[in-house]
Amino acid sequence: MRGTTTVQTAGRRAGVPEIAAPAEVAPKDARELSKVFFDRLAQLAEGTPEYQYARNTLIEMNMSLVRFAAARFRSRGPEEMEDIVQVGMIGLIKAIDRFELSREVEFTSFAIPYVVGEIKRFFRDTSWAVHVPRRLQEARVQLARADEELRSRLGRAPTTAELAELMSLPQDEVVEARLASNGYRSSSLDAAINGDEDGESALADFIGGEDAALGLVEDFHALAPLIAALDERDRRIIHWRFVEELTQAQIGERLGVSQMHVSRLISRLLGRLREGLLAAS
Repeated sequence: MRGTTTVQTAGRRAGVPEIAAPAEVAPKDARELSKVFFDRLAQLAEGTPEYQYARNTLIEMNMSLVRFAAARFRSRGPEEMEDIVQVGMIGLIKAIDRFELSREVEFTSFAIPYVVGEIKRFFRDTSWAVHVPRRLQEARVQLARADEELRSRLGRAPTTAELAELMSLPQDEVVEARLASNGYRSSSLDAAINGDEDGESALADFIGGEDAALGLVEDFHALAPLIAALDERDRRIIHWRFVEELTQAQIGERLGVSQMHVSRLISRLLGRLREGLLAAS
């Protein structure tokens, strides 16, 4: 009873519907309720209990999106599915923190790519570095055990012939298994390389790569005249929010206006800039 009263108090203060069990809300109802919560969330000051209540309720109400996205990976087994769902929750939280009703897109359509993206990143970071046939993945495990046994028995690194004999495999398959093991563990770009004249260098020093910032040059070039055309106050708001990364409440204090008013100003500014970019493209 006390827990229910606490929920009702928090919901009433936040100005949103009072939901005792958000995780049990049906997906269809969650879609409609989410619009109400997002609208209110944009008006609440970040860090307040009311803001946290609205945000946490949004997370719980939309957990079904994570389960829906994770379902396509059900073949990986129940133990790994728990990890997949947890990782997917990270994507859901990111989507909630970045979603705006002004985008005029359903939150489900906006959130699913974030959830799936986090899950795929999880697989990328915890799986084989390159695709390796299953038979060679299994042979790698067998090879590791045989190598450890022979090293202990012989007191030295075993030869390919000795490994092949213990594993009851042709020598060429042992060689393949050794090559396949390289696909499981890739070298760190921070790995030290010895022998250079200046001392010790990292592998990354010798590998070129694409500068991700180059992809933003065109956008910045198109955005610059649009920002320059804004009045001084609007330019300061853009600078405070996206360069200094101040909260809406902090910006409101500097301008002497409410956080709600700052939220409306930022939405209007972003709308103008977006329209300008679309017109220029």
